Amino acid sequence: MTIAAVTLFGAIVLAVVWAISLTYPVRARADLVAHADDASRHLATVIDKRPFTGPIPPWDRVYIMQIVDATGQVHAANAGPTGQRVLTRAWPTGGDSRVQDRVCLPDGCLVVVGTSNPTSVYGSVVAYAAMHEPFLLATPFLPLLLSGAAAVLVALLGWGAWYGTGRVLAPVERIRSGLEHFSAQDLSRRIDVPDTRDEIAELATTVNQTLARLEDAVERNRRFVSDASHELRTPITGLMVRLESGLEDLDEQEWRAAITCAQRLSDIVHDLLLMARLDARVETAMERIDLGQLVEEEIALRHFRLPVTTDVEPGLHVEGNRLRLGRLLTNLLSNADRYGDSRIRVSVTGQADQAVVEVQDDGPGIPEDMRERVFERFTRLDHTRSWDTGGSGLGLPIARDIATAHGGTLEAGDAPGARLILRLPRH
Repeated sequence: MTIAAVTLFGAIVLAVVWAISLTYPVRARADLVAHADDASRHLATVIDKRPFTGPIPPWDRVYIMQIVDATGQVHAANAGPTGQRVLTRAWPTGGDSRVQDRVCLPDGCLVVVGTSNPTSVYGSVVAYAAMHEPFLLATPFLPLLLSGAAAVLVALLGWGAWYGTGRVLAPVERIRSGLEHFSAQDLSRRIDVPDTRDEIAELATTVNQTLARLEDAVERNRRFVSDASHELRTPITGLMVRLESGLEDLDEQEWRAAITCAQRLSDIVHDLLLMARLDARVETAMERIDLGQLVEEEIALRHFRLPVTTDVEPGLHVEGNRLRLGRLLTNLLSNADRYGDSRIRVSVTGQADQAVVEVQDDGPGIPEDMRERVFERFTRLDHTRSWDTGGSGLGLPIARDIATAHGGTLEAGDAPGARLILRLPRH
């Protein structure tokens, strides 16, 4: 940053110094010539009518003036040393009434402009007016001054860029050094957010949000591994016990219980594989789906313990994967069929830019403090803890993950029984 700033600014300053050094002398001399020319013309006009009886008075800050004939005789002049001798021998030629010259004297250089007047009271003469060149034109002081000032400015800019960039990047360095101390074993630490309300503060906030998501992901993974180990151990143990007892006594009921345990174990494994795909954000084929038609198809394909009543609004389309949305609806319907008492009600309606599916049963319902926890993996309500009557605790978490992957939401609502509400964006 410092090298770039110094290089760019130095090139600009160098161009400015070069431009000023070239244009200032030209403009300054042009102004002197114009001013002396005005004084010379005025003096040539004055001697048309009367001669000077004394020194020529100054005119508009021009103090050096002479009236000289062709022989070099000075007929009138201003007071001072320049009035004692001819300023210049330059004489208008070729029919030109104006002449310009530069004369250097011990006390400095002069810009001299002369205007001829062949019919003056002195005869044919030339009225000369001269102006001293300023100090900056007579010496190389101006380029040196500009160069020195430019060097100081570039040096100050370099220091400012170095210091300012360091100050700006200091919080970034603190964030970097703070991140060095993080590890998977301790993700609870956070970066201090500076009270500057700038991009650095936003960076620190984003880092903390990322760390929070990472901590949540790691914690979910740890909890998942722990819960999966616990949940898989129970059906495997039951399966082993029933198989061992079945080897000694071929009891049909024991074998059926063993088959049930094996089936539950298979279902859990399939659910775990599906959750792994959802967590990995595996892309699936998407298509335009009539949501009401899909609900009716899923209800027709499966046998339910309780009667199912539907209220479907036609023409509600969503974009999604048919297999996964079918699995989502199956999980909701199975949950209602397992815990309902006498009936299941399913409705599909459109609300603004969303398609809403509600699955409601008349069972014991979901307590208000459990309406979020039921979507956590391996979470089962107290009255469903038994492996014989309850599920694996993965159905609703899988359903919510599928809804989230389709840009929708799944939540538990208020109702006498359990009421699950799915919202998907309309296509």
